[in-house]
Amino acid sequence: MAKKKKLPERGYKFFRATLGKLFKFWYRPKVYGKENIPKEGSILITANHKHVYDQCAIIISTKRVIHYMAKKEYFDGKHAWFFKMSGCISVDRSIHDENAKSQALEVLEDGGAIGLFPEGTRNKTDAFLLPFKFGAVSMAKKTDSYLVPVGITGDYKFRSKNLRFYIGKPFKVGDMTLEEANEKLAKEIGSLMKKGLNEEKKKKK
Repeated sequence: MAKKKKLPERGYKFFRATLGKLFKFWYRPKVYGKENIPKEGSILITANHKHVYDQCAIIISTKRVIHYMAKKEYFDGKHAWFFKMSGCISVDRSIHDENAKSQALEVLEDGGAIGLFPEGTRNKTDAFLLPFKFGAVSMAKKTDSYLVPVGITGDYKFRSKNLRFYIGKPFKVGDMTLEEANEKLAKEIGSLMKKGLNEEKKKKK
């Protein structure tokens, strides 16, 4: 049997150690609930998507290597080397990308961690959340993995005063249907986002 090709981890750890410090200095993110990220076992870390750096605060919040699923276009440009070295999984959003899904399932079956944004793209609309795609809950059900919800609020500004990440309690799909699980995931992430928005309102009073 052919040996599975492991996604790179050295580059990920190097960038986490170096660029992570720069990210913390520049944006001053406040992260709550780090203890909710399981230290072992297969997990999918799922968050709302508002900015290209959304994954950064999550990455520096755990020693685990998180393989993020990123759009194929990132792998076609001049910064492709960065995404490859970081252990990202290329996803062609124009099709139902079975190859990307297969790579992610392999990571989960090996007890690893996958990071993705159920909205599928950055939310540049006035909607609170975009409709969730079913990839996260589907992979979680197939591999009996935990889903870890994350709510992100605030602004990506230099020395930001309101950038907050709320990491919620992990849960499994279990006997839920994919529709029920997706609804629960959206509700959990939405609830975490409201925590951040409510905190911002308090600060302004």
